[in-house]
Amino acid sequence: MREHEFRELLEKYLDGSISEEENKLLNKFNEEVSSANKDLHFKNDSRKKEIKDSLWEGISVQSDLKTGKTNTWKILATTAAIFIGILSYNIFDTKPSTPYNIPENAITLELEDGSLKVIEENGTVKVTDKSGVVLGQQNGNQLVYSEDSHVEEIVFNTLNVPFGRKFELKLSDGTIATLNAGSSLKYPVKFLKGQDRNVFISGEAYLNVAKDSAHPFIVNAGELNVRVLGTQFNISTYPEDEITEVVLIEGSVSMSSSLKENGVQDAILLEPGYKGSFGKINGKMDKNQVNTDIYTSWMHGELIFRDMTFDNIVKKLERHYNVSIVNKNRVLSAKKFNANFGDQPIEKVLEELKFNYGLNYKIMDDGKVVID
Repeated sequence: MREHEFRELLEKYLDGSISEEENKLLNKFNEEVSSANKDLHFKNDSRKKEIKDSLWEGISVQSDLKTGKTNTWKILATTAAIFIGILSYNIFDTKPSTPYNIPENAITLELEDGSLKVIEENGTVKVTDKSGVVLGQQNGNQLVYSEDSHVEEIVFNTLNVPFGRKFELKLSDGTIATLNAGSSLKYPVKFLKGQDRNVFISGEAYLNVAKDSAHPFIVNAGELNVRVLGTQFNISTYPEDEITEVVLIEGSVSMSSSLKENGVQDAILLEPGYKGSFGKINGKMDKNQVNTDIYTSWMHGELIFRDMTFDNIVKKLERHYNVSIVNKNRVLSAKKFNANFGDQPIEKVLEELKFNYGLNYKIMDDGKVVID
């Protein structure tokens, strides 16, 4: 809780306008800082005195307005307990405020100051700068940033898409990024003249990059950089995967790594219809021709697996359906399978896997899937 939040709650408590939920929050904060930080000391003595004097003045004024001794004592005792708890804490939380009840499966936008906005797919979220100027506007299932904003320094936002969801983003240069489930993209609210267009990805995205030969577009994926001028490609770089894959649909891209193998920094150029692979551990890169539709099927709500290990299939099913899957049949883990699934529920997918490959499963009361 930040200082201004505490002050607001305390003022409501003192004038009797505090709600039941706000009162619970105030008491919970007091309990947390009092019990967990008894041995910590206030680092700024002058700040401590300033807050103490201010709070005590408010308590005194409000106490004078109360007619009953019982009410006055209750206010003083409760406020003192809360204040003592805060003084035993380092000081108020200095992190930007965040909504208390962010839904577990919500798409969120993290702003430069660390605060979060919840993105509803049919909502109307506006992204503004410190002075209130609109930088971006949500249009249905797309968040669109303005090319005309007067931003003169690099300011980053991060879009986070949870399991079971996907979302589209239009950057200030016109580049469109579609994020798959369990992915995040960090990007400037506006690309600046004379600078490369750098973005940072975790997870999977399909990018249709606006052409701008004077400003190369660079996707940073850990130790791998994908450099383009204007093109369409799919990149998959989930943290739990050992391989980052770049599948080129149109144009050309170069892949380069900061990891060196045998003392030489690797770099390869991709042509349309090719997939580039990068080993996150050894830095090894190679490329081969593929059917690109397999790697972009997720954009249409489909899942296509070709020569894929069962462990990798499980990961993709968990992301796509936002479900927890426990595989107790370790014999299946390294086996490779082929399968096509349309836009259908997880129960249908499991039934098809059972029919075609003979695996046994059960769905628990909490929705978890257990494979025997």
